Formats: sequence, C-alpha cells, structure tokens
Amino acid sequence: MIVAIASAALGAVFLVSGVLKVSAPQQWRAQSAGLGVARPIAAVVPFAELVVGALLVTQIARRVVALAAAALLVAFTALLVLRLVQGRRPPCACFGAWTTKPIGWGNVVRNAVLLALAVAVAVWAG
Repeated sequence: MIVAIASAALGAVFLVSGVLKVSAPQQWRAQSAGLGVARPIAAVVPFAELVVGALLVTQIARRVVALAAAALLVAFTALLVLRLVQGRRPPCACFGAWTTKPIGWGNVVRNAVLLALAVAVAVWAG
C-alpha cells in the first residue's frame, strides 16, 4: 500500500511537470535552452515525463518505471549541479511556467528527495 502511494505521488510530480511543459512549449524551449539542454533532448523531456508519470500513477511496471524515473532525476540533478558549479543560475524550468525563479541548491535537494522516493519504489515494488 505504501509503495503504491509513493509510486502515485512520484507519478503525479512527473505528470504535473510534463503537462506544464507541454502547455507552454515556447516557454519550455526558452527555459531549457537557458539551462543548456540540446533542442532534440528538450523536445522529448515533457513526453518522457508524461509517460513515466502515467505509468507510475497507474502502477504499470512499477519497478522498471521507477528506475526510469530515477534515471531522469539523476540527469536533471546533474545538470542543475553543473550549472550551479559553473555559477550559472537560469530559470529552473523544472515545472514549466510554475518555476521561473533562478535555480538554486533547493532544487537539487528537492530532486534528491524525489530520487530517494524513486529508488524506494523500485526497491520495494512487488
């Protein structure tokens, strides 16, 4: 039961993030470019988030999908850390139009918590 709730919560985060990016594509493209994300990768990210989110919410292939979520979160977090270490603080773009503030270490902490949740779901998924 707890794993199902954790999976659904993590899935909801990915769904919200994907929906917000898809609903404002020009803003997403501009923000992702500011983060230094290659355009072909930026084009795929919202849809990857939507698929991962939907599968987690519906509890389909929970372990595998949680590992995919973890991989995405590692990539997202590595990019944030790289930009912060470089002294660059573009808008986060993590949740589309909802996150227009410059990136900071709080974004890294949030991602680390979500990553821990993804790993927990993958480990304890039945």
